[in-house]
Amino acid sequence: MQELLKKYNVELEDNELEKFKLFLKIFKEKNSQINLSAIRDDKWIIEKHFIDSIMLNVFFDFDDWMNIADLGTWWWFPLIPLAIVNPNVNFTWIDSVWKKLKAIDWFIEELWINNVKTLNWRAEILWQDLQYRESFDIVVSRATAYLPTLLEFVIPLLKVWWIFAAYKLQDKEELTASKKALTRLWAKIMKIKNYEIEWQERTIIFIEKIKLTHKKYPRSIGIPLKEPIK
Repeated sequence: MQELLKKYNVELEDNELEKFKLFLKIFKEKNSQINLSAIRDDKWIIEKHFIDSIMLNVFFDFDDWMNIADLGTWWWFPLIPLAIVNPNVNFTWIDSVWKKLKAIDWFIEELWINNVKTLNWRAEILWQDLQYRESFDIVVSRATAYLPTLLEFVIPLLKVWWIFAAYKLQDKEELTASKKALTRLWAKIMKIKNYEIEWQERTIIFIEKIKLTHKKYPRSIGIPLKEPIK
């Protein structure tokens, strides 16, 4: 694992490295039971899941007081790796699928992670609750929805002037298709950081919220998926 981390200029504390080793062990065990991921080789798990998740730390400096939300990311990435390397930051994992939340609660307990909580909500409903709407400093999401749809789910969560970090494969057409959604949701692209994981071109798009989101967003359940803003 250490050789792979050096390859990507990622440095971990000894205790963080031990947690990743344990995470690798229990992830493989769980994966053999319930097929969490098609990626089963140690090297690929470390690179395509662990390292890809913590690449955000290479491009962005977290402060201990920040509240971070991970919206709907498949299973545990980037949430758990980010929680391991940012132990004083508060993370909230949001998903509508109860099975996924119970699984992540199990991993959190096994890894002795105490800076993560989970919320079982649909995005279109959660944002109606003033406790969560425009309450997060950073929102992350990795390989989830089409970006115009994702923006409608995420931007209402953010405080004004704060950041959505979208983990994506490089796709200029998807960025172009997002222009109208960015305008209507009062957000703008701050910067785009491109990198490679084993010759696959990946990117983290940093999007800043510049004004309060209109109350009509996000629209009712199902509409952002069927009819993205474009």
